[in-house]
Amino acid sequence: MNSVLVISAVSDAAGVIRSALHSDFNIKHANDKEEALDILKKKRYDIIFIDIVFFSKHFSDKTLKEGIRPFKALYPTIEIVVIAPQEMIREAVKAVKAGASDYLTYPVIAEEVKLVTKAIRDAALMASELEYLRNQQWKDEALEIVSTKNPRMQEVFRKIRAVAPTKTTVLLIGETGVGKGVLAKLIHQHSNRESAQFISVHCGAIPDSLVESELFGHEKGAFTGAVRKKMGKFEIALDGTIFMDEIGTVTSAVQIKLLQVLQDGLFSRVGGESVIKSGARVIAATNSDLKEMSDNGSFRKDLYYRLNVFPIEIPTLRERAEDIPWFAEHFLKKMNLMNQKGIYGIHPLVTEALKKYSWPGNIRELENLIERAYILESSSILTPDVFPDELFDPDISTGLPVNASLPLAEARRQVIEDFERQYLKEVLSRNMGRINKSSEEAGISTRQLHKLMLKYGIRKEEYKRLLPPN
Repeated sequence: MNSVLVISAVSDAAGVIRSALHSDFNIKHANDKEEALDILKKKRYDIIFIDIVFFSKHFSDKTLKEGIRPFKALYPTIEIVVIAPQEMIREAVKAVKAGASDYLTYPVIAEEVKLVTKAIRDAALMASELEYLRNQQWKDEALEIVSTKNPRMQEVFRKIRAVAPTKTTVLLIGETGVGKGVLAKLIHQHSNRESAQFISVHCGAIPDSLVESELFGHEKGAFTGAVRKKMGKFEIALDGTIFMDEIGTVTSAVQIKLLQVLQDGLFSRVGGESVIKSGARVIAATNSDLKEMSDNGSFRKDLYYRLNVFPIEIPTLRERAEDIPWFAEHFLKKMNLMNQKGIYGIHPLVTEALKKYSWPGNIRELENLIERAYILESSSILTPDVFPDELFDPDISTGLPVNASLPLAEARRQVIEDFERQYLKEVLSRNMGRINKSSEEAGISTRQLHKLMLKYGIRKEEYKRLLPPN
């Protein structure tokens, strides 16, 4: 932290700051905001001292945030110190609340410059030391994954670090797209099983009739089509880790066998009599309320208690908005590595819009949106033109009614159900009731599609009538 940019029209302000900091800092002076931004586009400075008059003529919280935004958009961690006349101390305090690090008053006093600079440097040093100590607990390849400014996500990573070295069963709870699979791999990589197999099973994507065979294997002749013996995922995993996503979709028969594996580490292949010992650790994930399912009888209570030994709730992307700019930059870097197109920035208006969007598809939706924008963009930064209009206009609605008199969880559930119902009807209508084609377009298994159709009382026959006569 050795470079300072002073933005002030007061002739002696830069001189006082230069004399206060001596040769420890490289100090540059700009006469106005535009000149300063041009300088910053060429080189990063650690601390900016800026006259408050360059922010706005109207010093509301909103305008001060907008004044600070161009600097933070270029360098999110840059430290801003506002300089204000004595009569504008209240506005200077507002600027600190809006994102500035501290403030000084005119006339600028060398001793105050030293104190403010030292406080900023000490805080940065302490943050770096804490980050270093925290990162010492993670392997190098995991450092990017565990980057977060969100307190809830920091707690998630703390729990993962604590449980990873143990044999304890972990239940990851969160909406689709929050990264449950990534976190499961993180647990495996920081366990004493890291050199063993990590087997991932998407339970919801496997037909009911094949789930048991997929997990536990089968003997030759166990059922029609079983022409040879097959090893299941638990047998293949050996002493590694088996990650079971959408655990709430498995059948009652599979639930019984899972309970035995979790209790005793034992199972048998379908159609087999010999008992096989499993040393695999189970990490399960769900986007459903397993507690509610166990209460209404659709999921075994004893299995729920076995899975719920160490639950970790993962916040949605909309609940960790402070991490969205980092994710967007991460996905942009990823696209550049894959395509060498040379897009190296994101327009500030896009960043703000991304932070305000509700993200029903979570991190996966953000990644897809960045990829689409990257393909369409022809300039060196991602501009608003290559993103959907609804990202910038919150008044553009999905057309689904929201009952604000309900509790948030209930209102959200109702909107999701209305959306799913409408979505399924449109997909089935477009494909004239063809189940295979509809499930393929929806990105779900035919079994999942059938379950959703049953849930919402949708019959494929209603859409088959749309087929033209032979």
